[in-house]
Amino acid sequence: MEEIRFDEHGLVACVMQDAGTGEVLTLAYMNAEALQRTRATGEMHFWSRSRGEPWRKGETSGNVMRVRALRYDCDADTLVALVDAAGPACHTGQRSCFYRGDLDLQVAEALPALERTIAQRQAAAATGEAGSSYTAQLLADPPLIAAKVREEADEVSRAAAQESDQRVAEEAADVLYHLTVLLAARGLLLGDALAVLNARRR
Repeated sequence: MEEIRFDEHGLVACVMQDAGTGEVLTLAYMNAEALQRTRATGEMHFWSRSRGEPWRKGETSGNVMRVRALRYDCDADTLVALVDAAGPACHTGQRSCFYRGDLDLQVAEALPALERTIAQRQAAAATGEAGSSYTAQLLADPPLIAAKVREEADEVSRAAAQESDQRVAEEAADVLYHLTVLLAARGLLLGDALAVLNARRR
């Protein structure tokens, strides 16, 4: 706390970033009290510049943000909060406040977007509205998912031995897709596998 450099209004900007995917969700401002409350409760608290009062994220909407980690930059005048968001970050109902502008998917957004699409198919299947999508077919047949992961892993291995880099990338993408479906069918996320990788680095 004592290292943070608040501006002349006693505020510091804080960027909220999804702890699981790395996606930027929103930006808000904190004063010293909001930062203390955030650290004490494990939920994001801010200072509203428009209303001139403190507020807790999700206080009225229920879309709370639970803090995994707080980081600050080299000048100690900007914070990044890695969070688990219980719902949309934006008051408009959008997942992120940054939903306007150049919206072409970037490489880093591919897996989070894929995971959300699979979750939507899974939710539709639970209500009988899944339709006949390939993802829905896989989710309805766990042995088929396992077989497809084995098949795609074999194909990427063969491509690595005798095909172009482009073919290796295409087959690797197939592995990632089927693996993400397999994890979803088991109630797991890519983040669960990534957490294992992080633990192995210690």
